[in-house]
Amino acid sequence: MMLTATALACGRPLFFTVHGEELISCEPISKIILDQVGNAKDQLLHGNIDIVADIITFASKNSQRKRRNIQNKPKGPTSISEETSSVSGGNASAGLEVNSKDIGTSDEIPGAPRSAVLQACTLTSGLLLAGGLVLRQASHFASLNGWPIADPTDLSFNFEIWHLELVAGLVVLISSGRYILLETWSEFRDSSEAANNQVLTSLEPLDYIVVSCLPGISEELLFRGALMPILGLNWISALIIGALFGVLHLGNGRRYSFAIWATFVGFAYGIGTLASSSIIVPMASHSLNNIIGGLLWHFAKSSQEDK
Repeated sequence: MMLTATALACGRPLFFTVHGEELISCEPISKIILDQVGNAKDQLLHGNIDIVADIITFASKNSQRKRRNIQNKPKGPTSISEETSSVSGGNASAGLEVNSKDIGTSDEIPGAPRSAVLQACTLTSGLLLAGGLVLRQASHFASLNGWPIADPTDLSFNFEIWHLELVAGLVVLISSGRYILLETWSEFRDSSEAANNQVLTSLEPLDYIVVSCLPGISEELLFRGALMPILGLNWISALIIGALFGVLHLGNGRRYSFAIWATFVGFAYGIGTLASSSIIVPMASHSLNNIIGGLLWHFAKSSQEDK
């Protein structure tokens, strides 16, 4: 604003030029100046308000733009959890509940790699086999020196034709018993499935012969060929060693239901050993039952995956 005074006199009209227009006023110059300053202040204030309003509008549009960008981004588990938490009034458990449902939990033990299973089976079976041979030899010398234990060499490695009938009877008894339990006892089914998933998942069909025969031979040599004669060659020692055999099958997903089953199996192998006086009978029966059980599990698993 430009303010120009053309005359100054008390009691006389004053001529002013404001924006090119002449104004006549009899008021004092100070009042006129104050009025013009007030008008300028109002205009400046209105101008600032307009600027502030523009800033607010710009900020609002920018915020809306950012909000649209965030909404267009793909939501992962973290963003879903935060959104759920904000909707539920900041309840963090709601977000965790959503993520737990999406992720899911499982009690299954992951399967071991094929090489690890074969190496562990070979190493463990070798140790059991060596332990059984050493214990048999030590028990033999102890028996010759008058110790009150049976001579383990009374259980020979001979195999006669009629032993085939005994082996076949043990295979039918144990394989059919396992099948019945799998169909009727849910805890045993889950326990057996957990153990099979851990050991057999990564194996090829021919690998089942290795992981079936090596434990079958080494375990029978140790439990029925070496430990059982120490307690005596009778059904009581067969039951005690069978119970020990069952207890040692706990773990790796196997529960007490599986231990009870393994105790019965160990007892049956012990009776077969006593009936034949041959360690080959329980070795053959144990290995065949392992092969049958493993192959049946493999084909059942494959048929479920194909569906």
